[in-house]
Amino acid sequence: MKKRNNRKATLIGLFTILAVVASCNKKYDGDGSSIESIKYKNNQKTYSKTKLDSVQAINLITTQKVKDLLELSTLYTSGNKDTEIDSVIYTQMQAHFLSKDSNNLKPLLHEMDSLKVRYVKVNNLTTSKSIREKDTLDFANFDVEYYDNRKTYIATVNRNAQYMLKASPVQFKKEFKFYFIHFYQKKADSITKEKAAK
Repeated sequence: MKKRNNRKATLIGLFTILAVVASCNKKYDGDGSSIESIKYKNNQKTYSKTKLDSVQAINLITTQKVKDLLELSTLYTSGNKDTEIDSVIYTQMQAHFLSKDSNNLKPLLHEMDSLKVRYVKVNNLTTSKSIREKDTLDFANFDVEYYDNRKTYIATVNRNAQYMLKASPVQFKKEFKFYFIHFYQKKADSITKEKAAK
């Protein structure tokens, strides 16, 4: 009788341990980015003033632009960085910035390379404004989940970006175009290494 109870307890313990281990192995469940998808991530879209009336709309647009840039960067870092398609991807990444300086992308690409990131997921994006002298500065704060080429969870990082909506008149209508000024500023960022159970 005791042997039977010990076996049951052992089996229950093993199943519990397996369930805990399985739940800790967080996997990427998105579609990922492909070469085919890059043709739509060139930051050419403009937004009318009426579309930018709510914070929710600005958050939605900002989330999409952050995702686009991060997906392009995963494609770029997974390549050789010396092919024609890599130069097209790099040009599209630079199109997301107001100034076309290569230093804009260095922190992002360095982090992607060093962690061997192949898939990303953006969560908890919030936008805020800061007034300095006569300028209003727009900021986005967000969490990015990193995954490797086997779609295995690497880490979650908290990142921020400064962006602007620049007036870009189209056919006598007041339209705006989205640009990043700074992306992945290091001063307020943090990395969370623990694995989240799901």
